[in-house]
Amino acid sequence: MEFSRSRSVFVNIGLRELNGFRVRKRPFFADSELICREIAGVAVEHDGIRTPPLAVSFCKTSRNSQLFAVSDEDGHVSLFNSSKKFASSATHQENTEKARFRDWIAHYNAIFDISWIKGDSCLLTASGDQTIKVWDVEENKCTGVLIGHTGTVKSMCSHPTNSDLLVSGSRDGCFALWDLRCKSSSHKEEFCINSTGMVKGAHLSPLSKRIRRRKAASSSITSVLYLKDEITIATAGAPDSALKFWDTRKLKAPFAQASPQSDPTNTKEKRSHGIVSLSQDSSGTFLTASCKDNRIYLYNTLRLDKGPVQSFSGCRIDSFFVRTMISPDGEYVLSGSSDGNAYIWQVNKPQVDPIILKGHDFEVTAVDWSSSEIGKVATASDDFTVRLWNIENNRCTNTNATASVSRVKRRVTAFSNTEAKERLEMNRETESPQKHSSISSDDDYNNNDQSTPIIRTPESQKKKTSSSSSLSSLSSSEEDIICERTPETTFNSPSSVLNPPSSVKRRTIRDYFLVTP
Repeated sequence: MEFSRSRSVFVNIGLRELNGFRVRKRPFFADSELICREIAGVAVEHDGIRTPPLAVSFCKTSRNSQLFAVSDEDGHVSLFNSSKKFASSATHQENTEKARFRDWIAHYNAIFDISWIKGDSCLLTASGDQTIKVWDVEENKCTGVLIGHTGTVKSMCSHPTNSDLLVSGSRDGCFALWDLRCKSSSHKEEFCINSTGMVKGAHLSPLSKRIRRRKAASSSITSVLYLKDEITIATAGAPDSALKFWDTRKLKAPFAQASPQSDPTNTKEKRSHGIVSLSQDSSGTFLTASCKDNRIYLYNTLRLDKGPVQSFSGCRIDSFFVRTMISPDGEYVLSGSSDGNAYIWQVNKPQVDPIILKGHDFEVTAVDWSSSEIGKVATASDDFTVRLWNIENNRCTNTNATASVSRVKRRVTAFSNTEAKERLEMNRETESPQKHSSISSDDDYNNNDQSTPIIRTPESQKKKTSSSSSLSSLSSSEEDIICERTPETTFNSPSSVLNPPSSVKRRTIRDYFLVTP
């Protein structure tokens, strides 16, 4: 039977407790078929005038996970609340009136990218007017303008831990580093901020290097990422399918490159296709690159020299507005498409046909995953709408899901010390001595701090108790051997480049791509 092939969730919990190191999280969805259900659609319009959306972004914190921002071609930014109850018979305009709670003109030009920072209190907007603006969402005012690009700002990405730092890429062929704390001048209560570093001509094609007057598209940077090691920047451009990786401490030249081709510098091997967008999962292990050859390539950031580890096909990428996003847990890839649909692939099953999200009438451009509400996605289209979807497992009905949630809540709810003592006394009077031992163990569990409940299976608890008692009888030399197996020793593994121990000198992704003589 198929159920015997995969370990149960209780076995995985037991292994995690006994081994003492973090294991890879199980995917939220099982191996069964997924069903995508449209929740609602909102219209992007202002004073009765419809405009195509260009970017969509959910808030990053769990308390604001139901909120998302949309930017459009006319320079507006709209904030929506996705937790509203939408009637199935309601029109997109009616849904907009119900869900949209804030709207303002951020630029007098198209806004191509938006990003939440500082605990969702601020919003970054990248525009065709060659600037990036910092908005205080609570006070609805601009607190800074980033100037320095000479072309449309197409992409930006904030630092993974310090939201004052960010990187941006532009059609002028440059990517720039910014520090929001370095304000040089002020104009009409808006502080102007200059870049702290800029690299010009980061993605020049071999042909454009020979031509003095080259087109902007031949050197345009389409997407940038700040990787999770906090030092490396990934850039992609329109001229070719090469990914370049830069060390922020030394920006003279990229220290690594990756490409679907075996030799990215060999233009005769195959026709070059530009990269449209980049994305990474929450751990920084996987990176996706959507390419104009209608394929999406998946890279392992620790094995860039091996090329893409997977590729996904089925969508159409005819323009540089179609975006791709990998899910936060790295299990799924979501992409827009020029055929009016959105597609979802399973990372571990690239050969399986993707799930198709049908509903839009024209090209689907921007997409995004909710980082806290698992299974919720948003898609934006040239049909002037943004649609919300919910990914569900067809083996779980709503009744079962509600029941499972209530069981989990009852399981993790802890009692106060007074309640626990009263329940213990009552159980001693009513229960038999045979059951007394099991009840007292439950009450010991309930006596734990309410803020940090512990969830264990009975079997794993016994194993953990026996393991701890055996460890206490070890000699000092044996304890040293055991300590060598702790997570602190994982710095010898390349995976520590994404989350190094505090006692180890910082190592970057660059250390694993040094060419040996």
